[in-house]
Order: sequence, then structure tokens, then C-alpha cells
Amino acid sequence: MTEAYRDPMLAMADMQLKKAAERLGLDEGMQAWLRTPERKLEVAVPIRMDDGSIRVFTGYRVQHSTARGPAKGGIRYHVKVTAEEVQALATLMTWKCSVVNIPFGGAKGGIAVNVKELSRGELERLTRRYAASLIPIIGSRRDIPAPDVDTDAQIMAWFDDTVAMIHGYADPAVVTGKPLDLGGSLGRNEATGRGVAQCTEFACAKMGLDPSKITVAVQGYGKVGRYAAEILHDEYGSKIVAVSDVTGAWYNPDGFDTADLSAYADAHGGLLAGYESHNPKAQLITNEALLTLDVDVLSPSAIEAQITGRNAADVKAKLIVEGANGPVTVEGDEILTRRGVMAVPDILANAGGVTVSYFEWVQGLQFNRWSLEEVRSRLYTIMHDAFEKVWSVAQDHKISLREAAFVVAVERVAEALQTRGLFP
Repeated sequence: MTEAYRDPMLAMADMQLKKAAERLGLDEGMQAWLRTPERKLEVAVPIRMDDGSIRVFTGYRVQHSTARGPAKGGIRYHVKVTAEEVQALATLMTWKCSVVNIPFGGAKGGIAVNVKELSRGELERLTRRYAASLIPIIGSRRDIPAPDVDTDAQIMAWFDDTVAMIHGYADPAVVTGKPLDLGGSLGRNEATGRGVAQCTEFACAKMGLDPSKITVAVQGYGKVGRYAAEILHDEYGSKIVAVSDVTGAWYNPDGFDTADLSAYADAHGGLLAGYESHNPKAQLITNEALLTLDVDVLSPSAIEAQITGRNAADVKAKLIVEGANGPVTVEGDEILTRRGVMAVPDILANAGGVTVSYFEWVQGLQFNRWSLEEVRSRLYTIMHDAFEKVWSVAQDHKISLREAAFVVAVERVAEALQTRGLFP
């Protein structure tokens, strides 16, 4: 039985670990070792506000595993950040790094805060205080943070500078997702969305679908969904018939011009609110309706727990490619699996971001810079190899791609732990 977690992603991760461990014949002790985070840190983050008052925020950092390399994972600033959510995301990062076979373990961090309520100065002070609090456990050989929800390259620049000031030397590999002029990697912004598009290509090839003839609905026209939609439209010729963000969803059976969508979003604070007035062919619908449209491919790329026991039976897409972390709940996954809907799971489909973060880390360690072409070529190779490995395991064992991805990931981490042994 899966433990009663409040966070649906942690419940899903635990269930998939149990299934993979049973298939691999791992005993209860190894399962407990694989499940339990190595380190969980909760810190107080006091800052002085612009009006002179002091507010104390709560920050977290969870390092789930360093069996295969330094811990790696993003930092999110969101009012709903909890210790359990951070643990879930750190756990998923371990499996994500393992399934694409890069030498990282999983970590995640966050602060429970609404960044829209902070001035730029308050945001900088918050970031620097949080970074200083994490100094004992982070570093380019220990744990490498990156941007996540409501954090960006500027946040990483402040984080990087704080660590450099405390240590007394520059270390361009201490965080990833940095601005280009501070050692960031070309192709990092698009990487997660590009990985989603590539996995769509790989899955379509297995299903006998032509990417240039498919219809696609993308939930979440943000850091992931926007790039996935643009790349599928521009490079693969796919028809993007529906998109959404926090302000609504829009449907056009004739397909959208993603350049127009993106230009509109750029001109309106990154949001698509009111797009139906700009484009008369855009029908305003709900995010819930988008998930059940009759399309070839659905990419839930917004937030977790979008396809659930309530709506999974109504999903009509032939293929789901998960751009978000945990967009399908345990109950939703069971229904989709029974119905035979192919789903490329998040730990594979959205691993493009951490893969290019790995590239940035390598470049930082070497004080080097790769071309955009080299980054894209290396990403394609890693994503293709990972997809083929997962597909092969799924076919051999007659299991879903999700279960196969966890079997691949869990086996690699378990082998690393067994080889290392117990200290002392």
C-alpha cells in the first residue's frame, strides 16, 4: 500500500518506486534506502522589507540522492511550497537524472512566498539570505540549484554572487540557469520544451504518426509549453490547435501561429488574457475543456495533478507527453493505462531541462562555452537514447512507458547504491 501523502506527486513517486522495486526484486531495505531522502533542510529566511519591517519566510532544500553524482534540482518561489512538495520534486529529480543517464542525483528547493508581492530589492534580499542559509550543503560538487517556478536567470545570478562573496572565489558551476554572460548555457531556456517536442517525435514514430500531420493541445503556455509548441509548430510542422495559461484556454481547429501567440504574450506580461479579441478564430475555453479535446497529442505542461480520476476517462488524445511535473495523479494514471493511452512520463519527457543544466555544469567546470548547435545535438542524442531504452523495457515486460521509465531509473540508482555499499 502507498503511504497516505498529502502531495499527489509524492504518492505517485512512491507508488512507481514500489512497482519498479517489485519488478526488479529489490528487498524492503533497499526500497527504504531508495525512498528516503539523504538530507532535508528547513531554514528561516528573515529579510528587511522596503518599509523597514522584518518578515520571516520559510525555505526548504531536500537532497534525495547523491548515489550517482551531485544532487541537482531547481528552486521555486511559490506561496504553496511545502516540505512534502519539495521532497516529491527532489525524488522525481533523482529518477529523471537516472532515466536519461546523467551523473546527478535529485534535489529541490523552495520558499513559500508570493513573489508578486515583493519589490525587486526585497526579492534580491530574499534570494541572498536563502542562498547564504544553504551554503553548508550546496556547491558545484555537492548540490547544484537551478531556476524553477517563479525563479529565473536573475535569481540564479544573485544566488551565484552570494556564494562567490562568501567563498571568496568565482565558481560558475555552483548553479545553472544563469545569464549567458555569467556562464549560462546556450539553449537552456528552450531545453525542457525541446525535450518534450523530441519525445513527441519519438513516440509518434512508434505509433506510426507523422509529426507534420498531428494536432496538439498544450496546457500551459509558459517556460515549457511555449517552447514545446513553438518547436513542434516551426520545426515539425505540427498543428497547435489549443493552448492555455492561468488566464484561460484557447482553441482553434485550424491551428494557431505560435509566433503570433508568443508575440501577444510578450506584449501582455507573458499572458494570453484577451487573445480571443486579438484573434477572432481563437475560441475561449477552459483549461479543463482543453484536457478533453479530440486531438492526437496532449501535453500537460502547466502544474501537477491535472489529469485525475475525475477526468482521465474523458481524455481523447492518443498520446500524452508530460511537460509538467506530476500532471497525472495515481488514479488518473490507472485509468489511462487501462484505456491503453500512451503517456510519455514527466521523468523522461521533461528531462531536457536538467540535461542541458548538466551541459551548463560541465561547461562551468571547464570554464568553456559550447555552441547552440552542439547543445541541441547532444540533447537530441541523450533524449533519443533514453526514450529507446525505456521503450525497449516497456516492450520486453509489456508495461507502460511510465512503469518502464521508473524500472530503468530505479535499477540504475539501486546498482549505484549496491556498488558503493554502506559506510562505515
